[in-house]
Amino acid sequence: MRRFPFFVSFFLFCVLRVAAQNTVVRPTEIDDVLINPGMGIETFNRFSGQALNEGVTWSEVGPEAPLPDAPAGTVDFPGSSVAYLRWFWFQLEPEPGHYRWEIIDSALAEARRHGQALGIRLMPYDNHHPLPEWYRKSGARRANKPDDKDGDIWSPDSADPNYVKAWSAIITEFGKRYDGHPDLNHVDISTVGYWGEGWGPYLPEWAVQQQLIDLYLHALPRTPLLMNFDELPALVYGTKRGAGWRLDCWGDMGRPGKTFAHMLDLYPQQLARGNLQEVWRTAPVALETCGVPESWKRWNFSLTPILDQALRWHVSTINVKSSHIPPEWKAAFEEFQKKIGYRFVLKKLEYPSKVNRGAMIPVNMWWFNAGIAPLYRNYVLALEIGGVVVPLEADVRQWLPGDSVYENSVSVPHELTPGRHRVRVALLDPRTRRPAIRLAIAERQEDGWYNMGEITVE
Repeated sequence: MRRFPFFVSFFLFCVLRVAAQNTVVRPTEIDDVLINPGMGIETFNRFSGQALNEGVTWSEVGPEAPLPDAPAGTVDFPGSSVAYLRWFWFQLEPEPGHYRWEIIDSALAEARRHGQALGIRLMPYDNHHPLPEWYRKSGARRANKPDDKDGDIWSPDSADPNYVKAWSAIITEFGKRYDGHPDLNHVDISTVGYWGEGWGPYLPEWAVQQQLIDLYLHALPRTPLLMNFDELPALVYGTKRGAGWRLDCWGDMGRPGKTFAHMLDLYPQQLARGNLQEVWRTAPVALETCGVPESWKRWNFSLTPILDQALRWHVSTINVKSSHIPPEWKAAFEEFQKKIGYRFVLKKLEYPSKVNRGAMIPVNMWWFNAGIAPLYRNYVLALEIGGVVVPLEADVRQWLPGDSVYENSVSVPHELTPGRHRVRVALLDPRTRRPAIRLAIAERQEDGWYNMGEITVE
């Protein structure tokens, strides 16, 4: 008979004894698409359950009143936690200093009703939607002339102090009213040019551009901001000060009749030039399709490299302009949805099987983020023991893709009665203290908590 040395036998005895005193839970991982806050496919200028755009067209004009919901089960579109809406200046300030905040109030209420948060951009003008009439008649300087090639649209001289003052006023008032709003997911930094994207033939000197970017940083310090991609100095400036980034021609692999392709000639190189490949670690990345997915089909684009590039960019949200996804691509988009953003798997939970009320006990959790990005808001990791919620000291924003460990001592609630009690886990909304994040594990209960097992209180 083979004998182990005494120290080996003693070590095994200790390990087995500790194991017998602890409960070890290894939850079952699931493969579902998870609809979670701040990530996934957005709806655009509408909300979940509302009719989609037909064909390859869409409108840039945000709704001024709630749209009707479509009959239940008739909208074939992925579930969505973010509704992204854009409004023009003339919609929100039809007269100087008269702001139609009821439009945004209504949209925030609609977002909540549909289980979404709201992403917003305020746009000065574009090639079809002019600046407010009162501004054009105010004596402000115009950058182009009526007989210029682009003369059909009144383009402002954005270096004009009148422009800076008027645009700063609406953004400042917007910030006073909405910064930190619980139903606001993000705001785009919008400054000059068409759609406020910060590019075009009439850019002001850098000092003015910088001033207009700083405007958002000061007006919305508690709200996630996204910097548009087109102009590298602005992109670098905004992201270095905490903004995430967005681009709006994701998927352009070379359209018919075009010699320039955003995905092949600009986007990846632009990130490298600006040394911005790691922005995603602390601020979100958002993409918007060039055209819509059906456009990609008509242009004979291959889907795989488009989706793969988004994963390399660590994207959190995608705007496909509330358009239909071609049936033959739905399976690929579904797998794509399982990877973008964050995806939390609780691999292991270990805690003592028997405890005393008020005692400090060790708790060990092994978490795995199977997504490609972190969670950018600090939700509350919590245990529930016998119906009593025990918040844990963990910053879940640090759970980057890969493994994370929570190891700490936890106080057993004094109010528990002796006996066996259920143990559950959840990530809670810091405002409502209710479960807010779906995990990629089984045993989710109707109230959003995940059942982990039992514990005996003595």
